[in-house]
Amino acid sequence: MPNVIVVGAQWGDEGKGKIVDIYTHQSHAVVRFQGGNNAGHTLVVGGEKVVLHLIPSGILHEGKTCCIGNGVVVDPGVLLEEIDGLRLRGKFPRDDALLISEAAHVILPYHNRIDLAREARAGAHKIGTTGRGIGPCYEDKAARRGIRMGDLVRPAGLRERLHDLVAEKNALLTGYLQAEPLDPETLYDDLVRQAERLGPHITDVSERLHTWMDDGKNILFEGAQGTLLDVDHGTYPFVTSSNTVAGAACAGAGLGPRQIDAVVGITKAYCTRVGSGPFPTELHDATGEFLRTQGGEFGATTGRPRRCGWLDLVVLRNSCRLNGLSGLAVTKLDVLRGLPEVKACVAYRLDGRIIDRVPTRADDFERCEPVYETLPGWTEDLSACRTWDDLPPNTRAFLGFMASRSGCKILLASVGPGREQTIELENPFA
Repeated sequence: MPNVIVVGAQWGDEGKGKIVDIYTHQSHAVVRFQGGNNAGHTLVVGGEKVVLHLIPSGILHEGKTCCIGNGVVVDPGVLLEEIDGLRLRGKFPRDDALLISEAAHVILPYHNRIDLAREARAGAHKIGTTGRGIGPCYEDKAARRGIRMGDLVRPAGLRERLHDLVAEKNALLTGYLQAEPLDPETLYDDLVRQAERLGPHITDVSERLHTWMDDGKNILFEGAQGTLLDVDHGTYPFVTSSNTVAGAACAGAGLGPRQIDAVVGITKAYCTRVGSGPFPTELHDATGEFLRTQGGEFGATTGRPRRCGWLDLVVLRNSCRLNGLSGLAVTKLDVLRGLPEVKACVAYRLDGRIIDRVPTRADDFERCEPVYETLPGWTEDLSACRTWDDLPPNTRAFLGFMASRSGCKILLASVGPGREQTIELENPFA
């Protein structure tokens, strides 16, 4: 009965969707435990590209159950659009394939408006949020003012609560933020309509998970974003509004830490970041553009071009420690093909000192200069490689260097976007 967590080991966009899709074969259920539709997982199955924002990547597998845990914030309209889009493509197999925690908080239209208005007001000092209302929704959750998914299917009292909440939010929107107000009655009617469709999916997800575990079934937990975007452990304030580290899976799904058997960290063979914030290995030259072009580095949710840079092993060591990683899954190894040499940051130079840790303060991190080691590149096509021995010697040396300098073994290497373009060295479910 192994239960496995998959988390991002960098700044998000590491390719978690593909890895979750691969590991779903060995799982009864896949559980998303934090974040919202500010995340996007891109999958390529049978040559067809599928982008998911809220529904776990396991939805593309017959006979699997996908769960949205209590730690997720849910925009009902976005979720229904995603369900409808999958149904149109014949990829939403059955109604009971998706379960939504009744304790998950609801993103409401005023959350989006507040998010966008704050970013506009911040100007050059903006954080770089997606504007999807994630942060304001988590604020209301912490302040005990939130609406939860279970509230939508018990509308008694919902109208009155919405009138009180909208009055408060409208005061903020029209006053300080100079934005348009909302009509509480329109909002109530929209939520009632959405609840009619989503109601059959809403349940006690934690209870279901424990039932499955008692039956000896494997469960896969899917994180969103990455470790360096964790609200506590990331490059604060340039972070997301939830805990993205592996420990959040327990709180965000409703189980205890002793019920987790392995944690897989996903890392690209280089680094990317979206939005503002420190990024020591960022490249502003032809190599950075090469990585962006070859890797298709544009946000799955926003379409924004990602900032690109060399692999940062200081960040990777930090992620191994914070998540208690069992091993690494390395993605986009094929993107480095054709570079005469590849670099990896092994330490930072901060104010004349060499350090080997990620600074807690963002302003210190911003001043860090990378200390690189250089390895030979490769020109061989990796797309047909299926075993360790198929990889070119320089590629194997690069992966060995990653493992030794991060202190974390390599479990899997991805050599292309397709499911089959994967080399699995060790199975976390074994």
